[in-house]
Amino acid sequence: MSFLKSKRRALLIGIDFLIFAATYLLTILLALISSGNTTLFSSYAISFCVALVTVFASRLVSKVYSNVWRYANSKSFISLVLSDAFGGAVAVLVMQIPGISAFDIGGWRILSFIAMANVATLLSRFCYQILYQTSNAHGGQQRNNKIGVAIVGAGQVGALLAEELLYNSASHYYPVCFIDKDINKVGSRVCGINVIEENADVIEKIRSMPVQEIFIALPKISAEEATELHSFYAKTECKIKLYDVPVRETDAQDSKRVIREVKIEDLLFRDAIKVYNEATREFYRDKVVLVTGGGGSIGSELCRQIARCAPKRLIVFDIYENNAYDLQQELRYEHKDKLNLSVEIGSVRDRARLDAVFAEYKPDIVLHAAAHKHVPLMEHSSCEAIKNNVFGTYNTADMAEKYGVKKFILISTDKAVNPTNVMGASKRLCEMVVQCRRDSSTSFAAVRFGNVLGSNGSVIPLFRRQIEHGGPVTITDKRIIRYFMTIPEASGLVMQAGAMAKGGDLFVLDMGKPIKILDLAENMIRLSGKTPYVDIDIVETGLRPGEKLYEELLIKTESLTKTENDLIFIERDMPKTREEIERVMSRLHQVIKETENQVTSPDIKAVMKEVVSTFRDPEEINKEAESCDEMKQAATV
Repeated sequence: MSFLKSKRRALLIGIDFLIFAATYLLTILLALISSGNTTLFSSYAISFCVALVTVFASRLVSKVYSNVWRYANSKSFISLVLSDAFGGAVAVLVMQIPGISAFDIGGWRILSFIAMANVATLLSRFCYQILYQTSNAHGGQQRNNKIGVAIVGAGQVGALLAEELLYNSASHYYPVCFIDKDINKVGSRVCGINVIEENADVIEKIRSMPVQEIFIALPKISAEEATELHSFYAKTECKIKLYDVPVRETDAQDSKRVIREVKIEDLLFRDAIKVYNEATREFYRDKVVLVTGGGGSIGSELCRQIARCAPKRLIVFDIYENNAYDLQQELRYEHKDKLNLSVEIGSVRDRARLDAVFAEYKPDIVLHAAAHKHVPLMEHSSCEAIKNNVFGTYNTADMAEKYGVKKFILISTDKAVNPTNVMGASKRLCEMVVQCRRDSSTSFAAVRFGNVLGSNGSVIPLFRRQIEHGGPVTITDKRIIRYFMTIPEASGLVMQAGAMAKGGDLFVLDMGKPIKILDLAENMIRLSGKTPYVDIDIVETGLRPGEKLYEELLIKTESLTKTENDLIFIERDMPKTREEIERVMSRLHQVIKETENQVTSPDIKAVMKEVVSTFRDPEEINKEAESCDEMKQAATV
């Protein structure tokens, strides 16, 4: 590739030299003919050599030949003009040097020659662009085999997209029209393509055109705008795509835009929350980081982000070897030998295995993501929820203290707020386990957030499977609402909380307004190109054991303290003492021992209600649902 690049660059320099020489030769001939003085030839020859050296040296220093001229823009052409102007000025100064000045033909002649050479060079570039675009433009016959698209947005982003579609021979699309609200653009042409107005009649206009897909090419489009535009253009029955960066949450300024499918994350009714920064990345640099449950949805994303922070070592700890293996191969492929990676299989319920792993690696930071999280399954197998979540957290926290871990971050859930099920109550108890260790040399903290879109066991994969099979899409109750985050948001919050944690902190995130699960289901059906209740039905199946209609708003108590990030808060409550937690653990251990021969045990739930004072029956919460603030907020989304 570098050889081909050097060959093309040498060829371009050679062509420019011929243009330069031909222009100068023409100038000399005209000067000699007009003056009839052949003795001036040597002066012109000397000035040519000086101009040649200064102009081409200026071009090389200005990296003019680094441009790909088939895609050159105004900036590239301006750089060529400025480079030649500078080279010309230097040439005039050089001609004033004693010994050379005897051959000076006049600064204005040198500058006028260089100006003509520059114009000739620019013309060659324009001709090349035109020839390239003409040879790659879609002819009438070619268009029959390509997909017609309408581009929403006739600005710079839309124009760049149109040029790519028009002149890239590998493109499967051809632009039929632009759509824009700007009345100054309506009726004009951009890249030779008509601009039509975005109004009430545009849907019928698109239906009458050979348009099969609609590309939204707008800069910095918000979630609300994406939702509105998708709903509006879905009436055309065309497939809708975004000309956007691969992941809308990215902060990278140089991310390349691509044509991609609209994702449910794009229709979250709010903009993505940015909780991850360079200072956070620096915190994990050269640290030994252990992630329990590292193969899960959140754990694996944490591992990916930590790997990009250049840690001293990353340890993935998980009981499920298939996920751990897949992540291991992914990280090795992406980072090669730059990442010091270890993968250990084991359970957080196994103290001996944890002890061995901590003794071997002596981690600086522990991110504890290992947990059972499925509400109905944990209602049925409540002992397993306590063993894995509560005792797993207790065991891991003990090992963190024993081996001098600097920071320990627990991943919690909004279901720990006034829990109505064993899973939520177990996570609340996990919070209490780490909060009681304020006197420890290890800084313990917990991070609490809502449902994670696309995580294993979430409603997104379920709805997607149901839609692929033609429906119906099932929801437990059409009134149910939840707070949602994307996987990058959730993992970014954990990463930043780890950097900020001082000990005993409980971090919560302002996640905006809650979302109706019904709206989520309807949007997913529309994203698949179907119409809700026409092509695919949505049916209620009834609330599951332990399920409540809404999760309480996390940011609403006076005990919350703001952090350096306006969207992250710390909840200040009075933690239990170590002695109180030890008594709780002893009580739970006793009841687990007593019920070890039972498949299900109501005794566990009764004990959890004793130790988690905010544990309530779901019926008690659900009967108040209609009057709660969260349900009212969701109704206004």
